[in-house]
Amino acid sequence: MIINTDIVIIGSGISALQTAKLLAKKYDVHIVTKNHIKNGSSYKAQGGIAAVTSSEDNIRFHIEDTFVAGLHHHDVENVIKLVKEGKQTVQQLINDHFPIDCAPDGSILLGLEGAHSKPRIIHSGGDATGKALVNFLVDSLPENVIIHEYELAYELLINDDGECIGVKTKSFEDHITYLASYVIVATGGVGALYEYTSNCSDSFGDGIALSYLAGAEIADMEFIQFHPSLIYLDGKTHGLVSEAVRGAGGYFVDENGNRIMERVHPLADLAPRHITAYEMYKHRTNGHEVYIDISNIEYFEEKFPTITNICKVIGIDLSNQRIPIAPGSHFLMGGIVSDVYGRTNIPRLLAIGEAACTGVHGANRLASNSLLECITFGKLMAEHLLNNGSRQNNYTIRKIDNKSSNIPKLMQPSVLQKEMFLKAGIVREKKALTDLIEQLPAYEEFANVNFDALDRRTIEQLFMHITASLIVQGAFTREESRGSHIRNDFPSINEDWQNKWIIFKRGKLHVRDGIYEQNQITRNVETVF
Repeated sequence: MIINTDIVIIGSGISALQTAKLLAKKYDVHIVTKNHIKNGSSYKAQGGIAAVTSSEDNIRFHIEDTFVAGLHHHDVENVIKLVKEGKQTVQQLINDHFPIDCAPDGSILLGLEGAHSKPRIIHSGGDATGKALVNFLVDSLPENVIIHEYELAYELLINDDGECIGVKTKSFEDHITYLASYVIVATGGVGALYEYTSNCSDSFGDGIALSYLAGAEIADMEFIQFHPSLIYLDGKTHGLVSEAVRGAGGYFVDENGNRIMERVHPLADLAPRHITAYEMYKHRTNGHEVYIDISNIEYFEEKFPTITNICKVIGIDLSNQRIPIAPGSHFLMGGIVSDVYGRTNIPRLLAIGEAACTGVHGANRLASNSLLECITFGKLMAEHLLNNGSRQNNYTIRKIDNKSSNIPKLMQPSVLQKEMFLKAGIVREKKALTDLIEQLPAYEEFANVNFDALDRRTIEQLFMHITASLIVQGAFTREESRGSHIRNDFPSINEDWQNKWIIFKRGKLHVRDGIYEQNQITRNVETVF
C-alpha cells in the first residue's frame, strides 16, 4: 500500500502531537506509531513542565539552572531559545485551557525539583502531567491529522537528490509506504535498552537507528540520564517516584532510616540527577536497600495518585512511609543532530523531542525541561514549516545495491539489556565497554540489511543493537566523567573535553567543537504549498 501526503510524523508522544496539531492548519499529517497512541513514555511522564511564570523567578535563573545541571555541555543559543520561547509557549497552553494544577485562590501551584533554584514546575493532575497533556493534545487534533497505530517504521526513503521523501512501515498484516514532502522523527528515547528503566518496554531508539542508517548525524549518545528513584520490588522496577516527591519533602534513606544525601551535596535530596542516581547506585552495590521516605508529606495519596496506584497494584504498603527504589535509565540527552526547527543534515528529514539532539540538555537534563522542549520546539518546527515549507517533486527513490538478507549475530533482548546496565550503565570503564563493543555488530554488518525481508521482532532487535552500539562507542571514546557519563577509570572532568561532541555518521566517529558543522543545516526552499 502507498499513501501520499504532505507530512509524516513517526512517533506519537507530546512533541509529535504538538507539532501535528499546529501543522494541520495547512497540511495533511499522518502520525505513525508502533503501539497504541497512549502507550508511550510521554503518557507515563509524572514530572511537569519547567517554565518561568512567577514574579519571583526569571529567565536568567532558568537558563543558569539548565547550564549548571548539564555541566555546561550545551549549545548556548538553543538553551536561551528554549527558555525564552518556552515561557511564551506555556502561557499559550494555559490560554488554550490546558488544565494545570492551581491553588484555591486560582494561582498556579509551582513545584520544586532537583537542581532548580526556584519553584517553577507546572503540573496537571498531580503526578499525571504527561497523561493530561497527551489527552489534551489528542482531543485537539483536527480531522486532517490521521493516526496509524501498531505500525513499525523500519526504513527512511531517500531520493536521488539526497532528500528524505518518505518511510516504510510494517503493520501486523501489511507493508505500507508513505511518500511525503517532510518526514519528522519523534520516536522518543532508548531507555528500554537497559534492564531497569522508567520508559516504556519498547523504547529502543528506533528513530535514531532509522536516521543513522539513512545518513543522519547522531551525537551525545554517551549521555544517558539515570533516574535515582524507580519503584523497585522483587528484582523489578515498576515506574518511578517523581522528583516532585522530594520537592514536596521526601528524602532518600537506607534500610536503617539514615539520610543518604545529607552530606553529599549542598542541595541534598534535590541535587542533580546524575549525583543522586550515582549515590543510590553505590549504596545498592554495597549491599544496602534504598528508599524514599514520605513521612513529611501530608496527603501523599491525593498529591501523587499515579505513584500511589502503582504501589497499591504491586503490593507496597504506603502506611510504612517508605517506597523501595533503585536507579534506572530515564532520558537520552543525545540523538539525531538537529536545530530548534528540527532540521537535520538530511534535507526534509526533521527530528524533535527525545530522539533529537539540539544541545539543550547538556550532560544531564534539568528536571522537567523535557516536556518544555516537546511543546516549545514542536511549536517552532511547525511555525517554520507553515511559513517556509516547500512541496517535494522528486519521488525517485535512490537505489541501494547489494542489499543483504543476512543479519549479524544478535543477543536476545533481555541479555542485551542486562549487559547494557552492567557495562554501559550508571558507571562505565574501559574493559567492560571494550567487551560490549566486541559483542555488538559493526556498522558494515547492518548498513545494507534488507529490512523488507525481516519480521517486526527482528527489526526491533536489530535497532536495539544499533542504538546500543552508538551508546557504547560514545562512552568508550569520552575519557572523562561529566554529568550522567561516569567513568571509573577517568573519574574527573577533563577540560580538554569541554565543548567536544562525539558525532556518528555512516559508520564513522569523529569529535568536533560544537554540535553543528558550519552551514550544516540546509534551509528549505522558500516556496510554500
